[in-house]
Amino acid sequence: MPLLEVKNVSYSYDKTTKALKGVSFNVEEGEFVAIVGHNGSGKSTLARLLNGLLKPADGEVVVDGFSSSDKNAVFEIRKRVGMVFQNPDNQLVASIVEDDIAFGPENLGVPREEIGKRIDFALKAVGMENFRKATPTRLSGGQKQRIAIAGVLALNPKILVLDESTAMLDPHGRKEIAEVVKRLRAQGVAVIAITHYMEEAAKADKVIVMDRGVIALSGTPKQVFGQKEILSSLGLELPAAGIIADKLRARGANIPNDIITEEELAEALWKL
Repeated sequence: MPLLEVKNVSYSYDKTTKALKGVSFNVEEGEFVAIVGHNGSGKSTLARLLNGLLKPADGEVVVDGFSSSDKNAVFEIRKRVGMVFQNPDNQLVASIVEDDIAFGPENLGVPREEIGKRIDFALKAVGMENFRKATPTRLSGGQKQRIAIAGVLALNPKILVLDESTAMLDPHGRKEIAEVVKRLRAQGVAVIAITHYMEEAAKADKVIVMDRGVIALSGTPKQVFGQKEILSSLGLELPAAGIIADKLRARGANIPNDIITEEELAEALWKL
């Protein structure tokens, strides 16, 4: 059984406009799923449905066997699906990093000894072991976001949802978060990234393209980014590496037509 099942989910903010219309997909343990789409496509609404911040008008979200249709299951769903939002400052609550990470487990009544273990695990998972006693306000944007992720990881979620979590970061900060995602996947945590950076989506296991509340495209990155005309009609571009590869081919370069990552582009150029 998939770790997460989204079954024919619809949601409306008012009586006339549906933000989501019959959305369905699954996420497996340790899978990295990227959800992309233009503003107003429904991707952030979808993110909030995944951990019970919103409840579907129709359909259901099932997390590790717990259904959103059961009002008594909301707490269990939120324990399993952690959310990290765009601005890390909105999720940092303490003046010392380790206290910030301990905040969530303390509120769940986790024993003190176990909290210490969770702090160690979370800091190691995001590569911030040396910042345990640091002041969050003095950290860089990427470091703050890593601490925000650590605070969620201390709750032992099975799924981490990153809702535009790299939008306010520079390229270095986005690279830091990409490394965190790689570590988490190796530990079996499923990661769902709501993003408008195609470079991030290119490295996912699966890409879901949202458009006006429905799934317009879904598949592996190569399958999705291979449908250039559809993407263009939705106001989306290829990852930068794919755009560069297209321009090089237009000038006669003999390189593959399915390049979407920097690593693939570098290898192709090396072979010329």
